[in-house]
Amino acid sequence: MKLLAFESSCERASIALYINGGARLVWFEGHAGHSERILAVTAALLAEAGLSIGALDAVAFGAGPGAFTGLRLACGVAQGLALGAGLGVIPVCTLAALAMQSPRPLALVATDARMGEIYHGRYRVEGGAVSELAAPACCAPGALPRPPTGAWFGLGAAFAAHAAELAAVAAGLAGCDPAATPSAEAVARLAATMGAAAIVPPERAAPLYVRNKVALTTAERLARGNKA
Repeated sequence: MKLLAFESSCERASIALYINGGARLVWFEGHAGHSERILAVTAALLAEAGLSIGALDAVAFGAGPGAFTGLRLACGVAQGLALGAGLGVIPVCTLAALAMQSPRPLALVATDARMGEIYHGRYRVEGGAVSELAAPACCAPGALPRPPTGAWFGLGAAFAAHAAELAAVAAGLAGCDPAATPSAEAVARLAATMGAAAIVPPERAAPLYVRNKVALTTAERLARGNKA
């Protein structure tokens, strides 16, 4: 399978060109400049491989949850390129893509959702495939449910950003990597395992927001003890 994949749900964005099991991954840092660089990097990757967009099987993107602006960017670029080339799109959950980095079969993923909340999900990772055990959700760090009995491995920035609130959950884990971030390569590899059945028309592709509010009101910030 030949796929182009985009992941920009956090401050480290990436693009990957996946061809029959092999992948070329390019990272770039910070939200600034993502939109300007993404098309140029895409063109360079395709030129390096000697491929046109039309030679791909589909375009994949990290659908979320994550930063709203980043999710819309990845979705919009995937849709635009796919429409122009007559291809379909494969949306991939970013938490599932992050779970692929787990060194153990059971992965507890928790990322920083800002506004005093986290995104979280639980997954089983086996043979390059990821199975969802608990759907992506959003909650306050202190409300993160403890996973069932088992050797769970934690991944995601929430374990650093909310270390105190997640200390009790983290203490019961077999290990933790708070520096792990989802990559476009993981998005592409997951999309490949999902296969043709996961391809949707570009106009039907949409981000997975989980949380619908972009920002808190002044009253809500004050109620949480933050400055207005």
